[in-house]
Amino acid sequence: MSGRPYVLLSCAMSVDGYIDDDTPERLLLSNDEDFDRVDEVRASCDAILVGAGTIRRDDPRLLVRSPERSRERVARGLPPSPAKATLTASGDLDPAAAFFAAGDADRIVYAASGVAAALRARLGRTAAVVDAGDPVDLGRVLDDLSGRGVRRLMVEGGTSVHTRFLREDLVDELHLVVAPFFVGDPAAPRFVAGGGFPRDRRRPMRLAEVRPMGGVVLLRYLLT
Repeated sequence: MSGRPYVLLSCAMSVDGYIDDDTPERLLLSNDEDFDRVDEVRASCDAILVGAGTIRRDDPRLLVRSPERSRERVARGLPPSPAKATLTASGDLDPAAAFFAAGDADRIVYAASGVAAALRARLGRTAAVVDAGDPVDLGRVLDDLSGRGVRRLMVEGGTSVHTRFLREDLVDELHLVVAPFFVGDPAAPRFVAGGGFPRDRRRPMRLAEVRPMGGVVLLRYLLT
């Protein structure tokens, strides 16, 4: 792991590997039991990372929802919710998005070199903007997070972010929640895109847990 944060990648998908459909409404791929499990995992992490596309499409708050879990974090000397991080190549981020407006967690934007300065001026004090190279270098991102005290990072998507972390062999643990239906829409986003994964990732990963949760199933894999 070489000193970088422990990376936990989390995703809910259909049986055929889609994370949404091609309609304006968000496709529900999980249930209340799994939402609570995800909240528990979030509370165990130091930071949560999503791509800028996920912020634009889903407007996530990325906060710990349970007051009890938030209180437990505070009792350990931590903020109520983990820090929030995102990656952007274009700098197309709205300062009014819930990522920036909800909660008091630290917010970090890892931006491509060509847009970092303009984005820093536009976001002001709502977030720390870090020049992460062009294209955005995940190694630089993880080094910066480590320097900020992040030891456990939860990556929540979307497709391009999942794909990059897996292709670059930067995932230690994978949580896949499978919903019991097919999407079958070629225009819809998938869990990962294309190939190019490391050769050693073609070997089976170690299945650490199978947990049925009211119709959906959690598959937890260890990759290291």
